[in-house]
Amino acid sequence: MKIIDGLWDQGFALDKHTVSSTYLGDDDNGNPQFDTKRTDIGEALFQLKYRGGWQYVPALADALAKQIQATLPRFDVIVPMPASAVRPRQPVTELATEVSRILGIRMDGALLQKTATSQLKDLTNRSDKDAVLADAFSVHDAGLADGPVDVLLIDDLIHTGASLDAACAALRTSHRIGRIYVAVLTWR
Repeated sequence: MKIIDGLWDQGFALDKHTVSSTYLGDDDNGNPQFDTKRTDIGEALFQLKYRGGWQYVPALADALAKQIQATLPRFDVIVPMPASAVRPRQPVTELATEVSRILGIRMDGALLQKTATSQLKDLTNRSDKDAVLADAFSVHDAGLADGPVDVLLIDDLIHTGASLDAACAALRTSHRIGRIYVAVLTWR
């Protein structure tokens, strides 16, 4: 577990994502191939996101919920980080739903919405990412009490923290939102 800092009040990432990645050469189509070693949590997350491993959701959510209980103060609502890629089923939303069930705390998947932005994966520096993310999120807080309501934002992977900072900056624009906590499965 690693404490992470950003525009939130308190947060953590549960485990490192990748232990090592060794370049093996290119395949017949010219695509680079790697031998990647991941932590157990990193591998489960990889299987969930890229191999349809939905059976990993309960174990990942349970591990995250246990660390949330051990690390973070009480909060009122769980919010999944909006997805960067369109999928029929969203891994982070599934994880947040299961954490919500385990902890008995309401999840609001509509509170934080992503507006159209370009992909960040090809951007290498933080200032470029910040510029792309400046207006990347909108807050729909009509379903919240007058506040302040403390929020837990759940995400799957943190690298520079630019996306989480942009999401928290958007959440801070609402007078109904009090403290913001962040729980992330893995860091890169």
